[in-house]
This record gives sequence, structure tokens and C-alpha cells, in this order.
Amino acid sequence: MANLRDIRTRIKSVKNTRQITRAMQLVAASKMKRAQEKAQGGRSYTFLLAQILVNLSGQESIKNHPFFNRRGVKKRGIAVISTDKGLCGGLNANLFKKIISIKEDAVFISIGRKGKQFLTRTQRPLLASFEVADLVPFHQVRIVVDYMIEKFIAGEIDTVEVLYPEFINTLTQEATIAPILPIHNLGDMLVDLEKKGRIQLPEKDPREIIFEPSVGAILDEIPAIYAKQSVYQLILEARASEHSARMVAMKSATDNASKFVDSLTLEYNKARQAAITQEILELAASAA
Repeated sequence: MANLRDIRTRIKSVKNTRQITRAMQLVAASKMKRAQEKAQGGRSYTFLLAQILVNLSGQESIKNHPFFNRRGVKKRGIAVISTDKGLCGGLNANLFKKIISIKEDAVFISIGRKGKQFLTRTQRPLLASFEVADLVPFHQVRIVVDYMIEKFIAGEIDTVEVLYPEFINTLTQEATIAPILPIHNLGDMLVDLEKKGRIQLPEKDPREIIFEPSVGAILDEIPAIYAKQSVYQLILEARASEHSARMVAMKSATDNASKFVDSLTLEYNKARQAAITQEILELAASAA
């Protein structure tokens, strides 16, 4: 009978765990839907800024902008967008594998506690760490990008790149490094995204562009706005990936718990049947 009590205790424990994972699955599904809508809604604005920069790339003022000056890359600056919490499958592990594969001299900026913990534990150069709330307020992202731009202009880093889990679909998130600065090959990037069906590029407008208040004032601001919006969009994509991965992981845990309960229930019934049979045999033997 002690064995039956142990099995009953395990069944109760697994059922309680299943309730927790089911609740976490529902919460993640709700957050995932909002995060996906927000990420998809921001893509148009980000790609429109990129299209504007492509159209303005012939302007002499923008050619001399420091964000467009390509220089020898001695030290890469990579911002790692990870999660603050776990239980999201292999999302963070894939990011960390990508970090390990980087052989060039690089320094890192972490956005998210899991990335900070990994970079600290593996003793990789960590310039700074930031935390961005789950709803991704733009003013928090602006602080991060301003810091990266400052290091880029000062020459402490030669690139600004972002390592993040790219949202492909609910089941697929891919660790991707997106270049932010220096700005180049935007036209090729947009064409590639159009081929993938991610955006629809507008037809080229042959009309002359009128700048207000002045060409210099506009062209000085647009590259910085593009850099901030790009990083903001990548964090939105990372949030959608996080909640999708967590929902899938919790659904898998819930399904596995249900299978485990069924297995334990079968084991319990067999043990109970064996115990009853043994008692009948003992009674029959004693009567004889």
C-alpha cells in the first residue's frame, strides 16, 4: 500500500505542475498575440525610413555623415537582446551559440538579464547592460542606442550590430545578427526583404524632394532616427519571439505532463489490481 501512496502523491504533484504550465501557456499566448501585432505594425515605419535613406543616398550632405563612413573593423560592437526570464525553450541557448561562434574581436552590450549572465559567466567583454520593459517603451530603447552611437562616434567600436532572435513564425525563431552602423547596402536589404514577402516596396517617385527647414538639418537627423527605430523594431521582434517560444515550451510541458499522468494512472491501477488480487489469494488460502 505504501507503493500506492507514492504513486498517488506523484500523480497529484504532476497534475499541479500541469496546471501551472497550462496557466503559463495561456499567459504567453496572450502576450504573444499582442507582441506579434506590435512587431508587425512597426515594420512599415522602419522600412519606410530605410527607403528614405536609400532615396537620399545620393545627397552629398548624407555621404559625409559619420554613420555612412565605412572604416576598418578592429572591434565589433554587438548588442545582445535576450530574455529576462527562462522557460522559453532553446531561444537563449541559440543566441549564446551564436556568440560563441564569433571569432573576431568584439565587445558586447546586453539587453536582458539572461544575456548579461552568460556574458559575465563566460568572461566576455561587457561594455554595459540594460533592461527594457516587456512593453518596450521607446524612451528606454533610445537610452541604449544613444550609448551605442556615442561609443561608435568616439571610435571605441567600429560597428553597431544587434544579435536577436528573429521572429519567423510561432514555431521558428532564428538567432540573427543585424548590422545597424555604419549604414550601407540598405537597398539590397530592402530588396531581399521584399523577396521574402516581409515588405512591399513602393514604386520610385521621380519628383524632386523639397527639404524643410533645410537639407542639412534633415539629413543630420534622419540617420540617427533610423538607427533608433531599427533597434526598437528588433527588440519588438525579439519580444514576439520570446513569447512565442515560451508558449510552445509550456504547451509541450503541459502535453508531457498529461502523458505522464496517464502513465502513472496506469501504473497505479496495475498496482492496485495486484494488491487486490493478493488480498483475495490470502483470504482464499486462510479459508482453506
